[in-house]
Amino acid sequence: MTIVVVGGGKVGFHLAQTLLAHEHEPRLVEIDRARCEELANRLDIPVTCGDGTLIDALESAGALDADALVSVTGKDEDNLIACQLAKKRFRVDKTVARVNNPKNVEVMRRLGVDIPVSATDNIARLLEREIDASAFRLLASINQGEASLNELELPDDYRLNGVKLSELQLPMDSIIVSVTREGKLIVPRGNTQLLSGDRMVVLAKNETMRAILQELRLPLET
Repeated sequence: MTIVVVGGGKVGFHLAQTLLAHEHEPRLVEIDRARCEELANRLDIPVTCGDGTLIDALESAGALDADALVSVTGKDEDNLIACQLAKKRFRVDKTVARVNNPKNVEVMRRLGVDIPVSATDNIARLLEREIDASAFRLLASINQGEASLNELELPDDYRLNGVKLSELQLPMDSIIVSVTREGKLIVPRGNTQLLSGDRMVVLAKNETMRAILQELRLPLET
């Protein structure tokens, strides 16, 4: 995924590192020139020196080709503007805004930000949940977003059709709760086979979503 990160402070730097580790393609936008040079030296990613609330800077950063934009500056109004520009001008599918004042969360949501986040430590995790796990349908969030209960439907031409659960190496922090097949509920065991068209309910920590999709041989994007 190509993700534009507006704001090169500690949060932006950490977020870019996390996205790189998860094999995404982050692009940073930072207004301070000295900070831009530092980021360029520490991270092997494109860094645009400019104001992320301006069209030119976002265009230079590649917003036209981005799958998501995350604005994590210290100013809520700047984060809002960056997300609005990404959505309306560049048609970016997913926008995430750091909210420094928790009272602004609902306002940001009403003004078009897809994911306003007041707890900055959760931004990377939430972004992973929204993008990498887009094949899942969220049923419930657990322990303040640390884990979630999700539904996943196997395609009609499932590559591993007939595979037994015991033959898979799913992450330790995940479990298949149920399988629904032709309207019938199955409580899965190790010898339960997965068949094309099955609907599964999966309980997992959010950081395991990518690994689950990989082990099930399902695409990371939908």
